[in-house]
Amino acid sequence: MLRRAWKPILGTTVLVGTPAYLYYRSRKPTLETFDISLKATGPDGKRQMVTQSIPLLTKDQIDGRIREHASAKTMPRPGGIVWKSTTAYFASNDPIEDANGSLLIERDASDASPPGDYLFFAVMDGHGGPHTSRVLADILIPTVAMELASRVNDPKANLNDSGLIHKAKSLIWSPPNVPYDANPANVSSAIEAAFTKLDAQIVNTPLEILYNAVDQEALKKRQIPDLSKHPFALSSIQTAMSGSCALLAMLDTSHRNLYVACLGDSRAVAGVYEETADGKGVWRVEVLTEDQTGRNPNELKRIQSEHPADEAQYVVRNGRILGGLEPSRAFGDARYKWPREVQEVLNKAFMEPLGEAMRTPPPTLKTPPYVIAKPVVTHRPLSFLPLPAPDTPAPKSALRFLVLATDGLWDELSNEEVVALVGGHFAGLRGTIPKSALPDLVPTSTGTAGVEGKDKSRRQQQQGAWAFEDDNLSAHLIRNALGGGDVEHLRKLASIPAPYSRRFRDDITVTVVWWEDGREGQAQVDEVAVPKAKL
Repeated sequence: MLRRAWKPILGTTVLVGTPAYLYYRSRKPTLETFDISLKATGPDGKRQMVTQSIPLLTKDQIDGRIREHASAKTMPRPGGIVWKSTTAYFASNDPIEDANGSLLIERDASDASPPGDYLFFAVMDGHGGPHTSRVLADILIPTVAMELASRVNDPKANLNDSGLIHKAKSLIWSPPNVPYDANPANVSSAIEAAFTKLDAQIVNTPLEILYNAVDQEALKKRQIPDLSKHPFALSSIQTAMSGSCALLAMLDTSHRNLYVACLGDSRAVAGVYEETADGKGVWRVEVLTEDQTGRNPNELKRIQSEHPADEAQYVVRNGRILGGLEPSRAFGDARYKWPREVQEVLNKAFMEPLGEAMRTPPPTLKTPPYVIAKPVVTHRPLSFLPLPAPDTPAPKSALRFLVLATDGLWDELSNEEVVALVGGHFAGLRGTIPKSALPDLVPTSTGTAGVEGKDKSRRQQQQGAWAFEDDNLSAHLIRNALGGGDVEHLRKLASIPAPYSRRFRDDITVTVVWWEDGREGQAQVDEVAVPKAKL
């Protein structure tokens, strides 16, 4: 009976269903997908490669995501200069672990220093969660500003941190009536102190909570209290245990100085425009930071020198600290800073009552800390300030822009490519530019090269094309890090959702800072003689 019944049903389906299916298919676009290969745990518990199908976003959807978190600021200042900046970010983690911040502090009219401002810009690259980077977004710049302000107001207050010989020299040979922050060494010291003090607060807060909750009798009996209901318990332990790199730039326009403080493997690169005899000009690439990872020979040597000789073989393994963490300097990351016994006690007090557990310390942890929060601070003069009088020639060489970015950008683009992409944007390039053509259109030269500490295995190939279609400079760099003019690659890479995306790209945050002469109808940088691109 059933065998006979299915035949007329099938006939009806063929006659009626097929035209209907074709009609609706013609009206509803087919969802495009593509496959990626991933490692996953199989039924037998072993890791194996599997194929995952991913919905492919349209070009318009990708454009919207790239520009969704892009912003721009314009800050006209006395003297004719106009400071401009853009910031954009593109997430890979969910939630994003990057963060950023900026602040303009005007000098008081009663200040003994010349007129000017402090301009702060920072990007934070979190890892192990967003907790540390989010805290830094709120308090890093104010902490540095307050540390510097306290020393400017009382220059001798910081002498208790120095040796007796240095104290004597400071008291005897200090030039009279010279502002404290006119000396780059003083400012660098203040920034360094602000970073290390802030990290000490982050890492020590859970310990202080524990200390204040334990009485002496309980301490003798080794009784560990339940601190899970403490109002700051979870936030303090999360901020200490997760971590974040930090990159901070401070422009002191009063004393015409640029400071860049680097903690971790984010990177700062400056573009210096130099006139040439043929009138075309060239962009000199100045790398202002070193990547602080185990792949940096300077960092490897430092880390090995700070631990017993018998740890030299494994203190950095595969370019990572104790084989785990890539950056060798960071805020938080307490599992690389607390002794093992301390981590066990804090885990019992803060996490076990919640039915959770902290990540166990690395098995080779013996003599912490292995990760430090002492930044490397570099200084450059802002030689173009003050702006020349309108009837005098502009300087033949001037720092025109600064790029601060988390390592997600530098995983994909080189220093030279970033400077050329910004220089080409200033010059008015638009459309799609072959990668091979950009060096001729926007010539670059090497200034300070920095030290490469990144795994270059994911960096893009030289063939392909760049895209010049975003007005926002930071979004422009992010687009080209994701594929640029190779639209198919761009769509695929940007379409991969979390958590799969982390295998193919990192969070990317970019801030670009530049200056213009507000006395002119257009910025001097827009006068760079670079041919226009054809759309």
